[in-house]
Amino acid sequence: MRIGLYGGSFHPAHAGHLHVTTTALRRLGLDRVWWLVTPGNPLKRGRPLAPLSQRCAQAAEVARADPRIAVTGFEAAIGARFTRDALHWLVRRRPARRFVWIMGADSLGTFHRWKGSAEIMGLMPIAVIDRPGHTLSALSARAALRFAGARIPEPAALALADMRPPAWIYLHGPRSGLSSTQIRDAGPRATAT
Repeated sequence: MRIGLYGGSFHPAHAGHLHVTTTALRRLGLDRVWWLVTPGNPLKRGRPLAPLSQRCAQAAEVARADPRIAVTGFEAAIGARFTRDALHWLVRRRPARRFVWIMGADSLGTFHRWKGSAEIMGLMPIAVIDRPGHTLSALSARAALRFAGARIPEPAALALADMRPPAWIYLHGPRSGLSSTQIRDAGPRATAT
């Protein structure tokens, strides 16, 4: 099984998350994508999150649009504080699965600040999905430059899940400008789908 792992606070989940997911499913030939709803984000301190159970339930509602998406908050259950801990846990317990970490281009810009970002690059291939306003900055980000030799060309996207890490790809194409921050800032009448 080829499984994409797409982590985040999903506060709230929205159509932009679906766009990234369906892009990854199609372009990478994935069988499933698991949305890993994080209990917290150490890089976004000071921003209160809705309870994990509420965010998981709302994400599951959005994810119903595609039966290949599964929503989980397992990181809280295993005590994972950082993405690398959750990914190590999955790789150890599911060695037959071919995992691909999925992130938006905005996340690549801060990836060098993630705890164990080099470990994550060595654990599984990574797919970076283009986001409005981040194309040029993401490709010149510290992590992109550090791992430039591990970047594969877009026409090889279907082979990414089978590649030994480090391997990463930047996928261009239609982009969604939706963001959870904008939806939260718009207030309770804004829609997430």
